[in-house]
Amino acid sequence: MMTATSVIVMPANARRPRPRGGMTKKRPVDWLLLVAVIAGGIVVLVPFYLILVNAFKSPIDYATSGPFAFPQEIDLTGIQNFWERVNFPEKVWNSILISGTVAVLAVLISLLNAFAIGIGRVRGRSWIVLLFLMANLLPQEALLYPLYYMFKSVHLYDNVWSVIIVFTVIQAAFGTYLLASVLGTFPKEVLEAASIDGATRWQILWRVVFPITRPTLSVLLIFFFIWTWNEFLIPLTFLPSNANQTVPVAISVLTGDRLMDVTTTAGAALLSIIPTIVFFLIFQRTLTRGITAGAVK
Repeated sequence: MMTATSVIVMPANARRPRPRGGMTKKRPVDWLLLVAVIAGGIVVLVPFYLILVNAFKSPIDYATSGPFAFPQEIDLTGIQNFWERVNFPEKVWNSILISGTVAVLAVLISLLNAFAIGIGRVRGRSWIVLLFLMANLLPQEALLYPLYYMFKSVHLYDNVWSVIIVFTVIQAAFGTYLLASVLGTFPKEVLEAASIDGATRWQILWRVVFPITRPTLSVLLIFFFIWTWNEFLIPLTFLPSNANQTVPVAISVLTGDRLMDVTTTAGAALLSIIPTIVFFLIFQRTLTRGITAGAVK
């Protein structure tokens, strides 16, 4: 029994399917971009490498082997010295309290402001958003003198709430500017459908707008926490007492006062970045779940 076989002849000018993945041919521009990315990654990772390596060295090991060599043996003296000198758990609690409170309050205020500006369509919307943008462009050094006398007069100087109030206003100004632009393009059909169903403005905010904008709010929460954690000038000015100092202020004060060696400084830097890394990793998973849930909706 004979079987017929069909032969498909492709035209000469037909395009062949492009290879996938690693089969594509790299252009010179692609190689240059790859080299630039690798170089940028190395530049970013070198300081972390120096901190990690030198934090586990003894002063003698650092003097003999230099900053780039691996430690000959693990020495926790530098980390232990910093932990005991500055009462590190107390400083971590101060930083967590200030950064966490600022992040939550700033995100909440940003959402309320942006809802009124972006969806409520208040008059002079463009000028209001411009004012919030100018608040972010104002240098912190210009705020120190008036804020110092204001907090002195209301008895908030050397109180963590003075720093919380300042950073909440600063971060909320940026969050309002960002969210107002996002909510300005919010689908009107969704809002109209909620209004037809009898939802009030408050219900629209928390049952419609908040679930959809949750990924953006999570990003703001993460960055507000990290930005506040790394702030130095304002906590140094308004929190002079040792009991209220944050981690960056404690590192700088101890460095200037007692002249820490390099290994203790590296240990202090390592301890100071661990909480922020843990916080970022925890909320990165939360952010991923929020984006997936928003996509499914």
